[in-house]
Amino acid sequence: MARDDADVPRGRGAFPPTRKSLGQHFLTDRRILARIADALHLTGGETVLEIGPGRGALTDLLAERAGRLIAIEYDRALAELLRQRYARRNNVLVAEADVLTVSLGELAAGPYVLVGNVPYYITTPILFHALTPPRAERAVYLVQREVADRLGAAAGTKEYGGLTVNVAAVARAETLFRVPAGAFSPPPKVESAVVRITPLATPLVTPDEERPLRTLVQNAFGMRRKQMRRVVRSLYALDAPAANAMLAAAQIDPEVRPETLSPEQFVGLLRVQKARA
Repeated sequence: MARDDADVPRGRGAFPPTRKSLGQHFLTDRRILARIADALHLTGGETVLEIGPGRGALTDLLAERAGRLIAIEYDRALAELLRQRYARRNNVLVAEADVLTVSLGELAAGPYVLVGNVPYYITTPILFHALTPPRAERAVYLVQREVADRLGAAAGTKEYGGLTVNVAAVARAETLFRVPAGAFSPPPKVESAVVRITPLATPLVTPDEERPLRTLVQNAFGMRRKQMRRVVRSLYALDAPAANAMLAAAQIDPEVRPETLSPEQFVGLLRVQKARA
C-alpha cells in the first residue's frame, strides 16, 4: 500500500522501485484506506497483524488505532524503510518474512485481528493459511473482485467452488465494498474489493477435519461437471452400489454435481466416508 505521490520521500528513505514480480500495487486513495481501517472495528487495545504493509499508507492509520501492530513485509527494502519510519513507535514491530511461512498465531502471541492488501497471485494460499487455528478474531482483506465474488457465491453459481466451501466451513465472508483500479499505483488490470472474514462461533468442522475437507472439496470440484456418483467412485475406488450407499447415508442425490452441494453436505459426506473407512 502507498501514500499519494506528493508524500513520496526523497533522498534517504525514498521508496524502492515497484517489484512486479511480487505483484506490488500500492493503494493510494486515503478515503479507501480509512474505510479499510474502519472495517476492523478497532477499540485501541487490539494486536493487529498487517500483511504486506508496503510503503506504510495503511500502517500509518493502524499505528494510531492499534494497541500493538505487527507489519509483515516480504520485500527487504520496504521492510527496512518501515523499520526506519516507525523506529520511534513502541507499538509497531516490522517482521521481515514470507507470510506463508509464519505462524500468525505465534507471531501475535494472543488474540489478534488481521488486515492486508494481499498479492493477487497468492491470495488463495494466504486466505487458507490465515484460517489455520488460532484464527484472527476478524480479518479484512483487499483482494481481486473475482475472489470476493467466489467467497460469497451461492451453490450452483459459476463462482461457487472450493474456496467458497472451505471458507464457509469455518467462517463468514462478506464483501464490504469495491475498489477501482485507479485507486492503486500502478493500477492493476482487474477490479478489487474489500472483504471481511469472521470465524464462526461453531465451525461446521473440527480442527482435525479441516484438512481432509479441503482435500475432498478440491478433488470434487476438479470434477465439477460430473455427477456425484461418478465423483465418489473416482475418489474412493468404489463400485456404483457402494457409491450410491455412501451418498444415501450423506443424504446426497447421486445425480447432482459438486457445484450444487452446500458446505454442510460436503461435511456430511466427509463424515460418512470417515465412518466407512
